[in-house]
Amino acid sequence: MKTQRIVNVGVGGQGNLLASNLLGQAALEAGVPVVVSEIHGMAQRGGVVESAVLLGGAKSPIVSDAEADIIVSFEPVETLRILNKAHKGTLVITNTRPLPPFTVAIGQAPYPKPDEAIKFIKKKVGRLVAFDGQELAEKAKNPLSLNMVLLGALFAVGELPVPVKTMKKMIKQNSKERFVEANLKAFDLGFQAAAGN
Repeated sequence: MKTQRIVNVGVGGQGNLLASNLLGQAALEAGVPVVVSEIHGMAQRGGVVESAVLLGGAKSPIVSDAEADIIVSFEPVETLRILNKAHKGTLVITNTRPLPPFTVAIGQAPYPKPDEAIKFIKKKVGRLVAFDGQELAEKAKNPLSLNMVLLGALFAVGELPVPVKTMKKMIKQNSKERFVEANLKAFDLGFQAAAGN
């Protein structure tokens, strides 16, 4: 089994770490060797949060520069920030809805135009799947389900060795009862958006 190095990046509060942990649990359930690592940025909402899921027998939990096979980004400028981990064959899945970090909100840093960021990213990687995941989370009736939307997108285009039904089982088991339906709907909407992208 080949190793797949998946890096998730986002802003604190977007559910990035939960997405990585759920994928790790689904891999274990499916008998796929997995390593999950977390690199927290500022320990508050608005800080950068990065995590990695390595499927298929990795020796190290670290994903070095130019080693990521897949980057899943919850925020377009975070995609730019982490591009050093991509190589020319990397698949990038990104939410296009900006969530400017704290430094931008207080006027200490500029924020690039999202459409320009997307054009730049497209030139640097093998494949780019970009859509407004936040809109789909809202459509699923849970604005906090962006992580489920992006997991769905990952399963649509990432060619993962983990069955979709196993991932959905983990979502069901790890969601509060009142969010199960919305989280599964968000996963499906993300899957459909990426499959048609």
